[in-house]
Amino acid sequence: MEFPENLKYTEEHEWVRLEGDNIAYVGITDFAQSELGELVYIEVETVGETLEQGDEFGTVEAVKTTSELYMPVSGTVLEFNSKLDDSEGDDPTLVNSSPYGDGWIVKIELSHPDELEDLMDAEAYQASIA
Repeated sequence: MEFPENLKYTEEHEWVRLEGDNIAYVGITDFAQSELGELVYIEVETVGETLEQGDEFGTVEAVKTTSELYMPVSGTVLEFNSKLDDSEGDDPTLVNSSPYGDGWIVKIELSHPDELEDLMDAEAYQASIA
């Protein structure tokens, strides 16, 4: 199981990767996707919305369950990964095969970058699921 050092993690198993001036990518962790199993659908209807840290921004649906996705930091949802979108690429299993790469879920603009300091680093996240 992977725990990239360049990410910040939440207790709800989302990760965030800062990519320059207040722009970040958000997805679910390798642990989360392995617990859910094969994903069959991902829904994000919050593109263009500004959400607070902890707000629900979408859902992931696996064969046996559906789970909510929560914002790791406050910000505006700029983009839903078109490779996962059922109207475009429609390959939600990218989250299973590449949770930290092609399987990112949303691109956001951070409202409060200081909230990143409240999130776990890779070592703390790994310890939290052990």
